[in-house]
Amino acid sequence: MSGAPSRVFIARLAGIAVFDPAGDQIGRARDVVVALRPDDRPPRVLGLTVDVAPRRTVFLPITRVTTIEADAIIFDGRLNVRRFQQRASETLVLAEMLDRTVRMRESGDPVAVVDVAMEPTRTRDWLVAKVAVRRATGRGLRRRGTGGRGGPTSVVDWEAVEGFATIEHGQGAAGLIAAFENMKPADLANFVHDLPEKRRTEVAVALDDERLADVLEELPEDDQVEILGKLEVERAADVLESMDPDDAADLLGELPTDQRERLLTRMEPHEAAPVRRLLTYADNSAGGLMTTDPIVVAPDATVAEALAMIRNPDLNPALAAQVYVCRPPTATPTGRYLGTVHFQRLLREPPPTLVSGIVDTELDPLRPTMSLEALATFLATYNLVAGAVVDETGHLLGAVTIDDVLDHLLPEDWRETVMDADADAADGSSDPEEEALRAGGIA
Repeated sequence: MSGAPSRVFIARLAGIAVFDPAGDQIGRARDVVVALRPDDRPPRVLGLTVDVAPRRTVFLPITRVTTIEADAIIFDGRLNVRRFQQRASETLVLAEMLDRTVRMRESGDPVAVVDVAMEPTRTRDWLVAKVAVRRATGRGLRRRGTGGRGGPTSVVDWEAVEGFATIEHGQGAAGLIAAFENMKPADLANFVHDLPEKRRTEVAVALDDERLADVLEELPEDDQVEILGKLEVERAADVLESMDPDDAADLLGELPTDQRERLLTRMEPHEAAPVRRLLTYADNSAGGLMTTDPIVVAPDATVAEALAMIRNPDLNPALAAQVYVCRPPTATPTGRYLGTVHFQRLLREPPPTLVSGIVDTELDPLRPTMSLEALATFLATYNLVAGAVVDETGHLLGAVTIDDVLDHLLPEDWRETVMDADADAADGSSDPEEEALRAGGIA
């Protein structure tokens, strides 16, 4: 392998761009697949899992990797686009090895796995030769969310530790989460979805409330319900408070009535109130799809003030496309709705201009009872990415965005099946080289 370093710590590969020989990026590295071998010999590296568009994880044999650098992995251009399916004889380094508690073979002392390193051999194979471990200190090896931080870290030979082949209950996830710290919520959700149920729960418990809320919003409903059910009630309520109200309402709507009410009562009243309102509307209506947190300004707000609100990096891009002008109060349900100001109009006006002077009053607002089909027609007709939802008395209740409309127009399991079908149709063939490599992995 040209450009191959003598040792590669695998946690550092997470999220690195993967390029073909022409320099085109085809995806990002997610994990490394290894085969544990008998007699405690170092595991053989079989290949990498790579996330490619759209939301698909494929297998890249290590024999096809030509270069590994600090910020790039280059392969020979041959890639089978079939979705990766882990086999019983295979282990994913980041998903399954990181944060494990193993023991030093000589002393029997417990240590936490911080990272794992692979090294090339003379025969051009790669083996997992080193393990970075952190020794237990203080009150125990691991505390929630810390991964046992605080003890000294050392790099030891693979043969110096034991316990990778056993099933560990209560495995931490701090190292795994750190490896994917910069991953977008949708990509992290795809990763979490592919984890075994036990590991999925461990990762969810270790994520902070905001990050877990972002991930839940991108997961299929079955995964959402499963994860929420594994959390303590107080924690589950905190996570729901961190979610967008419409997403929280969608999730709660999937739960039994008694469980839903128990969670709502544990939420802060001001956080639960908009969610309760959303639950009163039909799922596929404007009221059921809307968010209750659009950008709302009073008539005397200036263009500069409106633009400052749009610049909020936490805003959904569709919500940031326009502001809604209402008489006080500006929290939903607001005072009388006056109209919409699109962000392009804001960019064309002097900063001191009052928004009341540039408001668009020509578009009729959406009604909370409008159907999904009517919403899609409205947004398509006027080339909009969002629309105001106003009740019969003229109060703004929220806004419907194009991403929520698309989410409900697509099949319920689109995150899991729709995109796979396209890639499978493109290439459902097997790869002889890949099959030979993975079949002989434990030799």
